[in-house]
Amino acid sequence: MIEDPIKLSQYSHGAGCGCKIAPKVLDEILKNSFVLPDNNKLLVGNHSKDDAAVYDLGNGTALISTTDFFMPIVDDAFDFGRIAAANSISDVYAMGGKPLMAIAILGWPVEKLPVELAQKLIEGGRSICTEAGIPLAGGHSIDSQEPIFGLAVTGIVPIENLKKNNTAQEGDYLFLTKPLGVGILSTAQKRGLLKKEHLPLMIEQMATLNKIGEELGKIKGVTAMTDVTGFGMLGHLIEMAEGSGLSAEIYYDKLPIAAGVKEYISQRIFPDATTRNWNAYSDKVKFEKGVNVMEAFTLLPDPQTNGGILVSVRAESVNDIKELFQKNNLSLYIEPVGRLMEIGEKVVCFKQ
Repeated sequence: MIEDPIKLSQYSHGAGCGCKIAPKVLDEILKNSFVLPDNNKLLVGNHSKDDAAVYDLGNGTALISTTDFFMPIVDDAFDFGRIAAANSISDVYAMGGKPLMAIAILGWPVEKLPVELAQKLIEGGRSICTEAGIPLAGGHSIDSQEPIFGLAVTGIVPIENLKKNNTAQEGDYLFLTKPLGVGILSTAQKRGLLKKEHLPLMIEQMATLNKIGEELGKIKGVTAMTDVTGFGMLGHLIEMAEGSGLSAEIYYDKLPIAAGVKEYISQRIFPDATTRNWNAYSDKVKFEKGVNVMEAFTLLPDPQTNGGILVSVRAESVNDIKELFQKNNLSLYIEPVGRLMEIGEKVVCFKQ
């Protein structure tokens, strides 16, 4: 038994998807002149900034392959495993797919932390895999300086249901399936400032599977999807709009915000990654009169861990989306948060 509680978040310099390399640095890393060989079976790959790779199996279905891992965003090992697993599986759902199996990725500082905690972490990950209806079929582990956990996930999708993040159309409405601000909450926790009532809400949001993505994939009027993770709502929205050759108009007061987040914003509590994200995207943003710009600076680039799915929907399918949300206990999110427009001076305009 472990007598003294160990706070895992104190053993990592980052937290959750806030561990992601900054967007501008990542662009430099991935920039090269190497020409990949043609492969007409690769439906989604390095040529776009999508959530997963997709390979045509030749029978009307496609294989989805993705991986995600990060350092602790919560103190409890079991919850860390749940959150990391749900976040990894989310990329399959964001493509409109169904997960099939997962393999674990584990880095553990064996000289610093008890192996019993690593066991609890794996159990947490396995519990989410069970909830998703898939086996945790194996994995790989290393001795690392900081705790690291995630999954490599394989999924499948009928090609007609495949959703990309760069296929939105002008006039589409935008919906978001979870509130924003978990990066701010997790930073408050790491600083010992998170109120007790906000902790279970934060954990459950991050550990909730984005299963609705598979159902959204079946709706033809859904033109594009992506899950909101380390680059924040702002970064993933810009990837969707730019990739589709469009601009976005966002109704700032319609954006869902997690309980307690505004309170911590007023205390200037936010992750370091927020500033990196803002610096990468701020020149593409316009704020209309009435929007609280200081609040928006903290909220919009806030790195989300297993955030909601951002959905682009044709006007004629909006009622289908609302019905689906109501059936899946997502009634809080049935109003659109914005709309995609003809490309303008800025990629995103936030209006009150």
